[in-house]
Amino acid sequence: MQHSPAGGVVTAGRTDVESAAPSSAPVLEIDNLHVHFITSHGTVRAVEGVTYSVYPGEMVAIVGESGSGKSVSALAIMRLLPPQSSRIVAGSIKFEGKSLLDLDDESMRQVRGRSISMIFQEPMTSLNPVLTIGLQIKEPLLIHMGMTEAEANDRAIELLTLVGITDPANRLVQYPHQLSGGMRQRVMIAIGLACNPKLLIADEPTTALDVTIQAQILELMKDLSRRLGIAVIIITHNLGIVARYADRVNVMYAARIVEGGTAERVFGRPLHPYARGLLSAVPRLDRGRAVKLATIDGSPPNLLNPPEGCRFRPRCRYAIDECMQVPAFREIEEGHFAACHRTPEIEKLADDDAKRLEGQAGLVADDASVVLDIKGASKFFPVGGGFLRGPAKLVRAVNDVSLTVRKGETLGLVGESGCGKSTLGRLVLRLEDPTAGEILFDGVDLAQMKRSEMIAIRKKMQVIFQDPYSSLNPRMTVGQIIGEPMYVHSILPNDKIDDRVSELLQLVGLFPYMALRYPHELSGGQRQRVGIARALAVNPEVIVCDEAVSALDVSIQGQVINLLEDLQHKLGLTYLFIAHDLAVVRHISTRVAVMYLGRIVELADSADLFADPKHPYTQALLAAAPIPDPVIERSRPRKIITGELPSPLNPPSGCVFHPRCPLATEDCKKAVPAQRELGPGHMVACIHA
Repeated sequence: MQHSPAGGVVTAGRTDVESAAPSSAPVLEIDNLHVHFITSHGTVRAVEGVTYSVYPGEMVAIVGESGSGKSVSALAIMRLLPPQSSRIVAGSIKFEGKSLLDLDDESMRQVRGRSISMIFQEPMTSLNPVLTIGLQIKEPLLIHMGMTEAEANDRAIELLTLVGITDPANRLVQYPHQLSGGMRQRVMIAIGLACNPKLLIADEPTTALDVTIQAQILELMKDLSRRLGIAVIIITHNLGIVARYADRVNVMYAARIVEGGTAERVFGRPLHPYARGLLSAVPRLDRGRAVKLATIDGSPPNLLNPPEGCRFRPRCRYAIDECMQVPAFREIEEGHFAACHRTPEIEKLADDDAKRLEGQAGLVADDASVVLDIKGASKFFPVGGGFLRGPAKLVRAVNDVSLTVRKGETLGLVGESGCGKSTLGRLVLRLEDPTAGEILFDGVDLAQMKRSEMIAIRKKMQVIFQDPYSSLNPRMTVGQIIGEPMYVHSILPNDKIDDRVSELLQLVGLFPYMALRYPHELSGGQRQRVGIARALAVNPEVIVCDEAVSALDVSIQGQVINLLEDLQHKLGLTYLFIAHDLAVVRHISTRVAVMYLGRIVELADSADLFADPKHPYTQALLAAAPIPDPVIERSRPRKIITGELPSPLNPPSGCVFHPRCPLATEDCKKAVPAQRELGPGHMVACIHA
């Protein structure tokens, strides 16, 4: 069934979405699209029965877990699917009334880049590293628009200015590696907008970006969409982004759209159990630690052999016999569609179910001992230098940082990429030697210990890495990976290790038989659980979680966060939790330290910091982080800071934040502000706070 043409136009200053049908015809119409991939193991049904439309000036979001078919459906629109292994077996894709599937390759090339543009997830792999930025922006102008070299150069400068890049003329001669991640993504947007397209497809356009840069990019895309009438399809797993910017939302699960409608309706009254589960699994900035995250049990199905009937049935706690039949995708209320047999009952069932999630925040005793004490820690890296090149410059990755972590607490460490979070974590683990300062673990300075003496400490401090796949040895089984630390540190007799591996697997929610599997045979969430089990194998006191959930889907992320909290309560663990997702940090942390360009600018209890941030940078971070609720999100004031993180090779004088700070004065440039206590345990490094 077709989606209703009802779309949404968000007017400045409005908090609602108009539900009247647009007067213009849709730019894109997809009807009953089916895409299959032919593999050596069988046919993967990657997209099944997808139907939706997009109107001029409208932003439609496609959300869902990895493997749900979001990106495949977008690549089908662009006709970029691999011809050898993929088949569009049914359906139609119409652009301005013309079928894209009937065009020959040359005709499609004229449409692609000229009328339809796509922004890919990772700009560094999408940009050609051996061509200058200018050449890459000018290429579509010369090919599609027939401009002269001079005209294309002027247009390239205009485009870079449009996307907020300063000094555009000089940027044209630079290469991708000379730009920051945020700038590279802006260049991708400039290329996408070069030929004034009528449809822009953005596939996870801000996943690799910090929250402040993410806000700048999305505000830009939304503004250009409105002003130039560009239809936008945004593919994302970030529900906060969808709540803030999308007019309509399509929720995909296992190759099918299971719910669709205006953002207000889908977020305000989700009708499908999967959509409701996704929204419940997301940590929110406006909620503290008192409520456990809802989780969706299990994993998405294998599309080589999908379940009969409703694809969500094996994971749905409301499944009944009728769910063995494929539910119709039908209009439940005006402009709001869902594919579920039990839609009328879902709200009542879900409300009863929510009572299970009422929890209690973990509290740390006031007299808990300090297990980790960081005093004036610094880490400088020399860069460049050598014969005929002058002295090396210093990257001040961590600069005079002091922190304490008490037994049983979770200290969240947040900040933009390049601020020194991970470097500080490596100093704590003694994977890097500090340039200055002390790092005391149980009163012993790790910086003064020999490598051989660190072996005993390694049993007490472990780490969970960001990417569970690259941190697990692909040639070892899960049992060998978890058992190895116990062999190395002689934790148990060899004949007892297999039993302990089985216990640890069950502790992290896996089955004992998985000890015989290899990492590539597990899902991302399962691999991260193996990483947690490996960290627990030596009975540590402190675990450094370095972006431990950022690579996971929303529902899997919720499972891992709940697991970390449960393990902390059972085993009395202490966490240093490094992350850039402020909502995750708020949910899991007892205290939070905010880091900027190597320095701690604010430190406070989690509840105090999120309720009343004192430092302008913390305020900007919180304003930029979206909340997955359109009504709340679109009425919040916007305080989006401009500019990007300065180079740590040449940090600003005085307060490192002053070039981007709205409160900055001449005094801010003169001296580094000392930390002041503005409330019980609330430390701020700002003269204006």
